[in-house]
Amino acid sequence: MTTETPTQDENIVWHQHSIDKQFRAQLKKQKPAVLWFTGLSGAGKSTVAGALENKLAQQGYHTYLLDGDNVRHGLCNDLGFSEQDRRENIRRIGELSKLMADAGLIVLSAFISPHRAERQLVRDLLPEGEFIEVFVNAPLEVCEKRDPKGLYKKARAGEIPNFTGIDSEYEAPLQPEIDLRAGEKSIDALVDDCLAALKQRNIIA
Repeated sequence: MTTETPTQDENIVWHQHSIDKQFRAQLKKQKPAVLWFTGLSGAGKSTVAGALENKLAQQGYHTYLLDGDNVRHGLCNDLGFSEQDRRENIRRIGELSKLMADAGLIVLSAFISPHRAERQLVRDLLPEGEFIEVFVNAPLEVCEKRDPKGLYKKARAGEIPNFTGIDSEYEAPLQPEIDLRAGEKSIDALVDDCLAALKQRNIIA
């Protein structure tokens, strides 16, 4: 007779510490949230998120900006750009964002995250109202004209396969909490739109 070895899940129990999210948020005098910036490459996700973080920091809020390229240098440097790896990339960022929100932070995550199902996966990790989808809404022709990294040019030349917006689909949000008209407004105006939306949702005072 053999004895089955317990699975890893059976041996792992979530430990509830005495210092919790509510305490950390009260200590920081703010409401935790995850602002998930999504949009095509070149839409301005990182630029808007960075400018917004500067404004929030100036007002005394505790934040952290997770940028797609930066995360690829460390946490996700073992992942490629296949569909499976891209899903895993978003899953990891979602879990990291959740931990940072648990620390009481306002998290700004800037990723293309092209599929609605993946963004919903991250939303489902968080309590109601804590995930704020920010659609950096710029048309493909605007993003391709900007092409700050030269990626569209390479994609059109066939040097980058499965490039979002060219030969890989981008599923725009259907009902984002914040819809930024990034092809029409200045960065300052887009940041003001974000601040107004955050005040409306009582994330900031």
